[in-house]
Formats: sequence, C-alpha cells, structure tokens
Amino acid sequence: MSRFDTTDALSLYYEDHGTAQGIPLICLPGLTRDGQDFRYALPHLSDYRVILLDLRGRGRSDYAADPATYNVLTEARDVLALMDHLDLPRAAILGTSRGGLVAMAMAATARDRLSAVILNDVGPDIAAPGLDRIFDYLGRPPAAQTHAEAATALERAMAADFPGVPSQRWREEVETFYIETPEGLELRYDRRLRDAMLAQAAAVAEMEEPPSLWPWFEALAGCPTGVIRGARSDILSAETYAEMQRRLPALHAVELPDRGHIPFLDEPAALALIHAVLKDIS
Repeated sequence: MSRFDTTDALSLYYEDHGTAQGIPLICLPGLTRDGQDFRYALPHLSDYRVILLDLRGRGRSDYAADPATYNVLTEARDVLALMDHLDLPRAAILGTSRGGLVAMAMAATARDRLSAVILNDVGPDIAAPGLDRIFDYLGRPPAAQTHAEAATALERAMAADFPGVPSQRWREEVETFYIETPEGLELRYDRRLRDAMLAQAAAVAEMEEPPSLWPWFEALAGCPTGVIRGARSDILSAETYAEMQRRLPALHAVELPDRGHIPFLDEPAALALIHAVLKDIS
C-alpha cells in the first residue's frame, strides 16, 4: 500500500502485488471504482507484478481541485507518472471500462511505454444505452440506506445480465464501493466526476464532427492486445467488438456468456485471455 505524486501534485494510492520479477501489469478500474475492481482476478495473477491504481478522485486517492482534470488524457499521464515512480520503462495495462479508455489514450500518446493491453468490456465506441445508464447513477448516492438494502437492489437490477451470480457477490460489491454511515451510503469517489463527464459530453455535442477513438485503438497495432466482452454488455456492442477484430486481426478476443457490463475477471475464459496476451510480450 503506497502513494505517489502526480505532475499536478495529487497524491494517488496504489498497491503492488505478486512477483517483483514478473511482468508488470497495471490494472486500471472502471469510472466510479478503484483498484478493488480487480480483487477477484488478483489471486489468479500471482505470476505477474500486479499494480492496482486508484485513479484521481477515486477510492483512497486525492480528489482533484479542478474536476475538469477527470479526463482520460490526464489519467493517462497519471499512469505514466506511476510508471516513472516505479522505474518501469514499459508495462502491460489491464483496463476495465474507463480504465480501458485510459489504456487507449496511452497507446495514442505513449505507445513505447506499453508492453501489452487488455480491454475489459470497452472499445472505441461506447454504446448509448450504457452511457445513459451510467449518467443515471453517476455522482449520486444510492437510494438504499444500508449495504443490505443496496445489495438486494443491485442483485435485482443485474439479474438479467448476470444470471446465476450468487447474492453474496452483490453484497461484496456494495460493501466494497459504498461506505455505510448512520445517514445512509456514501460514494467512494468524488461526486464531481459527474460534473466533469457532463461538461465533456456537452463539449462533444457542440462539435460539428465529434472525435473518434478508433485511431487510439488502432495505435495498438503490433502491441499484444486483447478484449473481453460480456455478451449482454450495454457498453461494448457486438458490432464494435466485431469491428475491433476486423481492424486488429491479431487481437485476442473472447465473449463471455451470462455477463453484462462488467465481467468480474475471474471467469476462466477471461483469465485464459489475460494469460495469452501477456505470454505474447517479447
């Protein structure tokens, strides 16, 4: 459990696990989550040097003075600052959702620092239904007042996309990402992340030609790369998943049945893909 300083003097939290001599694998979490996103995968990755990062404004990291810095390019620079802090010339990135966008930003701006990239249920196009769902809850504490109430609500909401997942796992999810207080549940991230995302969405809407992330993805050509898709995902569409494979023919790809957004990463097929991509590092 350690910290480092970003170029704009924020103190960010990270954990260093696994084998010091193993391939460095930096794990970047989803939009509102933190390094604990990878708690189910971690026991299966002991052959690597696994570094879990709480991005700025999330988990145990400092909140930014200016919420406008909650953007993928700044977060990519934070990852590079972490790598410099750890004296890592190159590292593999396992990016879940938002973390995958940060990985693609690194491919576009610092390709030589990447040894491999694995995208967990995210691609260059974000499906509108998933974005709508995210904006519905982003920056807002849940209506539930206790972990027990939140777990019941979460299980009900996710049942169609994650059939067969035991109730205990949903209880673990809410206990990990919400703080229970006498006044209700508190977020483990800066609620101003909503302001940043809304401002970015408004800026894009005003553009005559919104920027495409496909060049960021295509910058991964020649880098060992994989993508994991939940077959019921509302973020990574089947069409985008297929187009990713068309544009990068060497892409490792797996689709997980009975998973929506996001897979837990302890699914055997997901772990097999992670190992396969990392094995390709030269």
